[in-house]
Amino acid sequence: MAFIDYYKILGVDKNASEAEIKKAYRKMARKYHPDLNPNDKEAEQKFKQLNEANEVLSNPEFRKKYDKYGEHWKDGEAYEKAKQQQKQSQRQHQRSSGYEDFGNGAEYSDFFESMFGGNFSGGNRGRNVKFRGQDFNAQLHLNLRDVYTTQKQVLTVNGKNIRLSIPAGVTNGQIIKIKGKGGKGINGGPDGDLYIEFIIENNTSFKRDGVNLYKTVDLDLYTAVLGGEITIETFNGKAKLKVKPHTQNGTQVKLKGKGFPKYKKEEEHGDLYITYNVKLPDRLSDKEKALFEELAKLQ
Repeated sequence: MAFIDYYKILGVDKNASEAEIKKAYRKMARKYHPDLNPNDKEAEQKFKQLNEANEVLSNPEFRKKYDKYGEHWKDGEAYEKAKQQQKQSQRQHQRSSGYEDFGNGAEYSDFFESMFGGNFSGGNRGRNVKFRGQDFNAQLHLNLRDVYTTQKQVLTVNGKNIRLSIPAGVTNGQIIKIKGKGGKGINGGPDGDLYIEFIIENNTSFKRDGVNLYKTVDLDLYTAVLGGEITIETFNGKAKLKVKPHTQNGTQVKLKGKGFPKYKKEEEHGDLYITYNVKLPDRLSDKEKALFEELAKLQ
C-alpha cells in the first residue's frame, strides 16, 4: 500500500497545532462528506483518508509515533518493545552463562520476522507477543433535531460501515466509546476501540442548556396589558399559553416537561422556558393615540 502523507491530506504544516488540525479536518470533511457527494467514489475515498489522517494527527500519542516512524508508525512501538525485551533476555542468558556482551546488539534482525507473524529468537523463541490494536477517533455531525429522538446511523470508519444506535439527548462535544471497533490487534492481541465525538449544530430558534430549552416569544402590548391566550411553537409541536394581565417585558414562564430528553432516558424531559418580548405598536391611529393620551392622564 502506498504511503499516505497525513499532513498533506489535511493541507497543514508538520508544525500545525491541534486547533489547526481540527479546523482543517472539519473544513475538508464538510467538502467531501458522502452525504454531499452521493455516488462519488473519489470523494468517498478522500473522506476515508481524511478520517484516517485525523485519527492519527489529532491524537498526540499517535502523532508522535507517526512523526518518528512515518509509514511504519503502527509498528514502531512494537519494535521498541521487542528490542528491549530481546535485549533483556539476552543479558539474562549471558549472566546465567557467566559472561555479558556489551556489543552493539547486531542480532535484532529476527524481530522483523516476528513483526509479520513469526517468533522472537532467544528467550522469547516459540512465543508470539500480542499487541493491542490502535484506537480510532471519528466525528459525527448532526443537527439538534436529529438527537431529540433515538435514531440509527451508519458511520464509515477506515472503510468499514458501523451501525450505531444514537440515544436521544446526546450533547455537543460528547464522546462515546465503541469497544473493539478500532484497529486490529497484532498477533492475536485485542482490537482497539472507536471513539466518536458528536458535533451538534443548532439551527433552531431554541437555545439548549443541558436538558432545558429556552426561547423568546414576541407578545403584543395589548395582550401583555390585558392578558389573554397565545399559541407558541415548542420543540415538538404547538402549545397554548395563558398570559396574565400586566405581564412585563422579559417575564419568563416555564413549561414543565417540554424541554430536551435526558441522555439514555428518552421518556424524561427537561423544561422549556419562554421569555416574553413585549412589542410596542409601530404606528397608532389618531383614535388610538387619543386613547393613550387619555390613559396617560389617568395615570
